[in-house]
Amino acid sequence: MKLLYDSFIKMQDIKIKGALVRQAPFLECGVGLMTLEVLVSTMHQSDLGIVQRMNIRTDAIIINQCARNEYIEQDDGVKRVRMYSFNERGVGLSRNSALMRARAEICLIADDDVVYDDDYAKTVLDAFEKTPQADMIIFNLPTLNKDRKDDSTIKGQAQVNFTNFMRYGTYRLAFRRESVIKANIYFSLLFGGGAQFGCGEDTIFIADCLKKGLKIYSNPARIGTVKQEESTWFKGYNEKYFYDRGVLHKALSKRLSCLINAQFAIRKRSLYKSEMGFLDAMRHMSQGSKDW
Repeated sequence: MKLLYDSFIKMQDIKIKGALVRQAPFLECGVGLMTLEVLVSTMHQSDLGIVQRMNIRTDAIIINQCARNEYIEQDDGVKRVRMYSFNERGVGLSRNSALMRARAEICLIADDDVVYDDDYAKTVLDAFEKTPQADMIIFNLPTLNKDRKDDSTIKGQAQVNFTNFMRYGTYRLAFRRESVIKANIYFSLLFGGGAQFGCGEDTIFIADCLKKGLKIYSNPARIGTVKQEESTWFKGYNEKYFYDRGVLHKALSKRLSCLINAQFAIRKRSLYKSEMGFLDAMRHMSQGSKDW
């Protein structure tokens, strides 16, 4: 059996850009206790310079959506970075591509405009050690964009539930890989940048985790900053934005979608009132919910 397994995951030497590297095994298996791996979703990277720009100091998987298919690996003795370049689009697809190749016990999801603090690994691993019941922990990762309203600053540790989970994005979330894999949870391919509906893949992911009984906690510790200078999907508070929100809310809850639409329109009114009226926003969200 061991011989069969070893041959199945056998690594092969391949040449990429003139350099001899090791091809990633087809089957990945967990390693070590409390190891950390950053899962980065990005686009159009030509090399591994993103590692330095993001201040990544641990193992990492980089999913680079671009116009080519390629694999690059770099191991400096401290961290192992694997970059997979795929000619495809969709942030949900990118997240899943990283998740299925992850090895570490703890995975930290990242967007490419995140810059980590030097001690982010210690902060994340200490939090899981001190909260052994947690399957997921959401950290503070403040935005540097003064034009972006950030109402999701975490002020104390608390359990995340169905009343407050929608305020958090996955770019600040770390999780026990085994918990997610065992629960058979992946990112939706219908929602998020590059998909049919412009946003919500992170919201659905967290909701699915809660539905499957995973324990999620917020933690006030900071692990870095995020620039949030531009978005691949947000083009203003227009008809498509609210239509897609209505679809998202129906996907989250068939029974409560009307109520979620109303609370969203009320809570976010100060952000969109210069572009669209309250009734129009409700109408577009209702149509999205109806069509789902």
